[in-house]
Amino acid sequence: MRESAFVKRNKTRWEEFETVVNNQHQAPPDKLAELFIQITDDLSFSRTQYPTSRTTQYLNSLASKIHGEIYKNKKEDKNRFILFWKEELPAVMYAVRKQLLYAFIIFVIAGIIGAVSTAHDDTFVRLILGDGYVNMTLENIKNGNPTQVYSSSSEMDMFVGITLNNIMVSLRVFVFGIFFSLGTGLFLFYNALMVGTFMMFFYNENQLAQSLPVIMLHGTIELTSIVIAAAAGFAMGNSILFPGTYSRLASFKMGAMKGLKIVIGLLPFFIAAGFIESFITRYAFMHWSFKTLIISLSAFLMIYYFILYPIQLKRNGRI
Repeated sequence: MRESAFVKRNKTRWEEFETVVNNQHQAPPDKLAELFIQITDDLSFSRTQYPTSRTTQYLNSLASKIHGEIYKNKKEDKNRFILFWKEELPAVMYAVRKQLLYAFIIFVIAGIIGAVSTAHDDTFVRLILGDGYVNMTLENIKNGNPTQVYSSSSEMDMFVGITLNNIMVSLRVFVFGIFFSLGTGLFLFYNALMVGTFMMFFYNENQLAQSLPVIMLHGTIELTSIVIAAAAGFAMGNSILFPGTYSRLASFKMGAMKGLKIVIGLLPFFIAAGFIESFITRYAFMHWSFKTLIISLSAFLMIYYFILYPIQLKRNGRI
């Protein structure tokens, strides 16, 4: 490529980079890291093709500025933990908002398929949930407590087991994204299929009104977190499929980092869901007002922090 064509092709982007670097208060660490990767790619190409040109000198200077800002921020940032929750994670969630929407749509469609299949085929529920679980639940229904499974063992044992299981599920949903997003989509589809099947099973047994509020005590946070973890997997998978102006490797690194941050950010939410399921859900016959309060607060927390708050930060120019 001729140097003039190279400059013409990338000039607008370089000018945008300069603007971001100069407006330091609007340049979070993630943004600076992305800029540094892309500029160093351009610099490497320029050094190879035009080693003594002014373009190479300019890119070297710009890369140095970005590098300086990154390490300056690392030295000055004494509240990284707070910054992660206030800006870094919300910024990533805003960046993957389309992937989050795709994950939600897949979850809803798969849930509907599971529910419809269960409604029209009596054997489908056993195929998806297994004979053991179905027979146990039918026995619990006969005993007058359809959700007795949530009080079948000690609180602490359940808390540890459930929390670890939920974390492993989210990691699988994320990691399977490396298979060009298809792995994440299939894993999410199957889990949502189970949810739809599960709900219709209770409906067929005339127990949905009693069971759904109990299940959603912990399910509001748990199921939402799995959908968000799927968005992380799609972010990584799509970074391989659609690298844009980045090299495929650089794009993958950024996509994987975004997804990993989301999964790490979900840890306290899975812990909260595990706590609710282990210590609260077992009280299936608590007053409906307590169930409504817990479900409403959980829904508000997930919707506000992962959807509305990132939008607010973007509108205020903080991400």
